[in-house]
Amino acid sequence: MVAAAVLTLAACSSAQPAPPEPSQPNPAPGGGPGSTPAGPYAFGTVQQKAPAAANGEVQVVRKISTDKPYVFLTMDDGAVKDPDALKLMQQSGTHPVLFLNQKYVKGHEAYFKQILDATGATLGDHTVDHPNLKGKPFEFQRKEICDDADDFQKGLGVRPVLFRPPFGNYDHNTLRAAAACGMRVAVLWTAAVNDGHVQFQAGDKLKPGDIVLMHFRKTFKEDYTAFVEQAKKDGLTPVPLADFLG
Repeated sequence: MVAAAVLTLAACSSAQPAPPEPSQPNPAPGGGPGSTPAGPYAFGTVQQKAPAAANGEVQVVRKISTDKPYVFLTMDDGAVKDPDALKLMQQSGTHPVLFLNQKYVKGHEAYFKQILDATGATLGDHTVDHPNLKGKPFEFQRKEICDDADDFQKGLGVRPVLFRPPFGNYDHNTLRAAAACGMRVAVLWTAAVNDGHVQFQAGDKLKPGDIVLMHFRKTFKEDYTAFVEQAKKDGLTPVPLADFLG
């Protein structure tokens, strides 16, 4: 079983091939008409460093260690392109990470580029075809992760450095492949939103440092609204995850 990294623990670096240079180390705040509300600090500035790779493998992060009332939103896949997504993100300023699959982005680059440019969202790698990576050969996994990032560099002008394994499933080869493709960490989650309801892995509310998962689905508006309302109810402010994995 591969152990998940806790952000407060130091990890030893090891020699590995030099990864590609990241093109989006931290998200830029949205600007112009309809831009996102001002945050509790200057978004796009590193607040914490990501745990260093160890033994040629990126570390796994499930939650951010923080004593501040911050929560982190992530959105997966990109299957359904909700026309109201941009407006919703601009109105509430959640600055999510979009962990996208190339198979859903291809042909719809303008949709996702507009969100990235106008909301301060961060682009993440979620593989090309969303396979279950666990147990697959290293080269298969490397190609899924690297090709996703390479295609986004060409189509969106951004090469992601944050990675999420499909279904949250991974093994040592996954973490090695992610490192070889220039990923900084593998990101899991502590809560999820489905059918307009926030589901918690523990307890009955969101807590500081929680990473929340939702998807680009037909219920996007309901799920997004449920997250925003739950965060407000629990006294938490959504901030960019990339700022805490610098």
